[in-house]
Amino acid sequence: MIQGTTSDAGKSMLVTALCRWLARQGICVAPFKPQNMALNSAVTRNGGEIGRAQAVQALAAGLTPHTDMNPVLLKPNTDKNAQIIIHGHAIANMDARGFHDYKSIALKAVLESYVRLASQYDRIIVEGAGSPAEINLRANDIANMGFAETVDCPVILIADIDRGGVFAHLVGTLALLSESEQARIQGFVINRFRGDRALLQSGLDWLEHYTGKPVLGVLPYLQGLHLEAEDALPDSADAVPGKQEYLRIIVPALPRISNHTDFDPLRLHPQVQLQFIGPGATIPPADLIILPGSKSVCTDLHWLRQQGWEVAIRRHLRYGGKLMGICGGFQMLGKLIHDPHGLEGDAGSTQGFAFFNMETTLQPDKLLRNTQGTLVFNGAAVIGYEIHTGITTYGAPYTPAIHLSYGNDGVISDDGLILGTYLHGIFVSSTAREGILTWAGLNSQNATLDYHAVCDAAINRLADCVDQYLDTAHLYRLLNLQSGTS
Repeated sequence: MIQGTTSDAGKSMLVTALCRWLARQGICVAPFKPQNMALNSAVTRNGGEIGRAQAVQALAAGLTPHTDMNPVLLKPNTDKNAQIIIHGHAIANMDARGFHDYKSIALKAVLESYVRLASQYDRIIVEGAGSPAEINLRANDIANMGFAETVDCPVILIADIDRGGVFAHLVGTLALLSESEQARIQGFVINRFRGDRALLQSGLDWLEHYTGKPVLGVLPYLQGLHLEAEDALPDSADAVPGKQEYLRIIVPALPRISNHTDFDPLRLHPQVQLQFIGPGATIPPADLIILPGSKSVCTDLHWLRQQGWEVAIRRHLRYGGKLMGICGGFQMLGKLIHDPHGLEGDAGSTQGFAFFNMETTLQPDKLLRNTQGTLVFNGAAVIGYEIHTGITTYGAPYTPAIHLSYGNDGVISDDGLILGTYLHGIFVSSTAREGILTWAGLNSQNATLDYHAVCDAAINRLADCVDQYLDTAHLYRLLNLQSGTS
């Protein structure tokens, strides 16, 4: 199990690296995260929902994502309330106290999934959540040491030196654990180191002497590495200086933005300049505005209006700019969003932007499915997935945006300026991405992007780092494997 001294210490990255490193040696390995909190999720082969980080780790292991890889997923609705997803399906909304009381039931789901994975795969690489030293969350823990103690799992502790204070992070975390938990930690990994490793050696020697535990390696800061973020928005400074021609795309950084990984293929595109625009920021001119998915559509729609986006969007359209909505952002483009069950707060209805003659009614049941089809306006192939509550009905004949195998999806306006779709992941497919960029105004596409190849290369780069920078002999011993054999 990989645990971290903080969030974003490198847990997801190291699990991904180890899964690919083992898979390359012919070892049947699976990723596992008992409990995750994230608004970026993926649809699995068995029609459930898991964190995107575990979907990426499955890819690294050469597997198709399955709900057993992330049996408990928490998707925050507000700062105090989250949707609880067990084995891929939402079961309730709970506040922190309610979920704390529910953890004994959630542990059963975690162990059921773990047992199933253990019966199918030779090795499991487990990812913790946050830090194991969060004192207020220690009771009934299922995410870190509570799980490791239950299944008797050795632990590696990783810390991010780029934040500063790495030795305090490691020693302080260790000090706040129980004796049995301290004994369970088999070594440390230091992540994101820049510079001459020799200058770090005296600190490493001190750490090993003080704690009696080995440093298993120091991973470098990997410039330009692309790995889908578990939750936090990426740095939006993605403009490439000196571009001769590019398309300007802006995306509002909604308070409850979901699946912002939709935009990774655009951020990496050599002819696209994409920016996430946060609260209070000036809304800059753009060729295309995209309203992203949202976990709390009505609340985020109110936020957009408060931030001046409605005025900016209408001005943008008057000057011929393009507008796109994805999932919750698509729902915002209609006349009304009804919430009769109070799923996002008080029951009632919220006025949308009314660009399309449609209304959406939020429902308790969530639609989860992978899908494929073609763009209506140019026939480009589309792949994607749906994760949404709500049924959208149309008040007049309309032109769908996408033809799917089971029907139509989305809308494109009569003047061709506005496009809406329920499909996440629509920019992964090169044909769909280039087709939409052409619609948005990119006249000359001199370069293409194979997003799958970029992701796979990044994962291989991580696996190479395991070989180069970590004590692989020690890893083999922890995994009960013979060095260099499968």
